[in-house]
Amino acid sequence: QNDLGPRHHPFLIGVSGGTASGKSTVCAKIMELLGQNKVDHRQRKVAIISQDSFYKVLTPEQKAKALKGQYNFDHPEAFDNDLMCKTLKDIVEGKVVEVPTYDFVTHSRLKDKITVYPADVVLFEGILVFYPQKVRDMFHMKLFVDTDSDVRLSRRVLRDMNRGRDLEQILTQYTTFVKPAFEEFCLPTTWVIAINLIVQHIQDILNGDICKWQRGAINTNGQGFKRAISEQGELQSGVTNPGKRVLLEPSSRPH
Repeated sequence: QNDLGPRHHPFLIGVSGGTASGKSTVCAKIMELLGQNKVDHRQRKVAIISQDSFYKVLTPEQKAKALKGQYNFDHPEAFDNDLMCKTLKDIVEGKVVEVPTYDFVTHSRLKDKITVYPADVVLFEGILVFYPQKVRDMFHMKLFVDTDSDVRLSRRVLRDMNRGRDLEQILTQYTTFVKPAFEEFCLPTTWVIAINLIVQHIQDILNGDICKWQRGAINTNGQGFKRAISEQGELQSGVTNPGKRVLLEPSSRPH
């Protein structure tokens, strides 16, 4: 129970994609365009949470491997999925939650936590946010940021070098863990999004919604149809940089 009074259950959006694909950038841009980055945390209508906050606490042996670039941070088991799931459930129920913070230089969970207050919309971003089904099913909308692999690798190298790692270790870790894990665990989630889009579209047809929509378009001299096509084009080309595409899967067809 929080002291902020009754709140609506937030609209939960999952944002996934490969390493250094621009997930955080997409979320930050959304916040900026909505004017939310200048609003006090307690009053924000849109909140962002990173899956990186939920990395497991490493044993001394695992931490030693991590410092050598020999620990797989891109595997589903690297995350505290139980804590992640519980935190998201509390968020959906409109509760104030405490989110852990993780230090990638020392590979450890910090004592300080981030307080996330109830918001109308919550963006949850990470490489494997769609992999656990119990988490994936919580999202009302799913976005996948698809960026060229060469661009992602170059960004990854620069980012990790800024964290004090040498180039050989970064490239070895990428070829040993990051790329194979992306292909095994992250990339297949795009198929789930695409299949769900197709299923939803077929369901709309079976429910007669498509026929109603088409009749509405005919009754307005086709303006509704043209507007829908225009909006679809804007959606496919909006808020993304060249080489970056965003695949969306809403919980229902937008009206």
